[in-house]
Amino acid sequence: MLRFGILSTAKIGRELVVPAIQDAENCVVTAVASRELARAREMADRFSVPHAFGSYEEMLASDLIDAVYIPLPTSQHVEWTIKAADAGKHVLCEKPIALKAAEIDSLIAARDRNNVLVTEAYMVTYTPVWKKVRSLIADGAIGRLRHVQGAFTYFNRDPGNMRNIPSLGGGGLPDIGVYPTISTRFVTGHEPLRIQAVTERDPEFGTDIYSSVKADFGGFEMTFYISTQMANRQVMVFHGTDGFIEVKSPFNADRYGAEELELTNRNHSESQFFRFPDSRQYKCEAEAFARAASGEQEEVVSLESSKLNQRVIDAIYRASEKDGWETV
Repeated sequence: MLRFGILSTAKIGRELVVPAIQDAENCVVTAVASRELARAREMADRFSVPHAFGSYEEMLASDLIDAVYIPLPTSQHVEWTIKAADAGKHVLCEKPIALKAAEIDSLIAARDRNNVLVTEAYMVTYTPVWKKVRSLIADGAIGRLRHVQGAFTYFNRDPGNMRNIPSLGGGGLPDIGVYPTISTRFVTGHEPLRIQAVTERDPEFGTDIYSSVKADFGGFEMTFYISTQMANRQVMVFHGTDGFIEVKSPFNADRYGAEELELTNRNHSESQFFRFPDSRQYKCEAEAFARAASGEQEEVVSLESSKLNQRVIDAIYRASEKDGWETV
């Protein structure tokens, strides 16, 4: 059993990831750390976790854990990922693991000098939904892929939420713009070459709240929009010469609708539905991470892939400041 320490008592850890790790077959939460011991103890008691620490450093120095899950504010991801790796711990860090592609070089160096696993927590890449999309495209179910269309939106104007605080790494592109990109790269195995984009910022918060993006992958195009101030919506469509695949609730499984995909042929005479009830995407992620950390052959999101994904986000920001194409 891989022993996890949770670095902070953040909401995503409390509500989604810690329950998933506790439900997993090959890992367990052994410790929780917070800057306040009482908060760490409260969360530890909630999940029957035996150890609580009143500082992050104290937990990293402990031999009670093998790995660390980091759900800190985005602006702190690089710092604490390096500290955890240098303490000899495997690291599962929430996305985005960095705010600039160049920052990921220091994470690669920390991973390599400590011989530990460091990966960005893209839970979608571990789910049966997205693995099915990848296999359908590879098997030619929609013919030649020509276009990918996506949307990911929610409404949040809470000034105290980190997503609306620039100094904490807030903004729509770091929070959700990464998902259409990672999922398309995952299922196609291709990288975008150039970007066009329009981005709008909130005049009060200063964070990006809307982006419309066009990406040229060479053999196909992707267009998507994301927003932190629009009605909730998620969808991804992969459109080919012989049919298309529509992924329902593609990123937050079962929270934006049924966890399923629909494959439709060219003339709409036939549709197939593939449903994945309760696939437990965070549990899949935790178990895959634990297998990889133990030395088993397991596909995880490498830091090299994370750097490529962040290069796309960096290019979207640059493209938003100009007319025409921006090279990724």
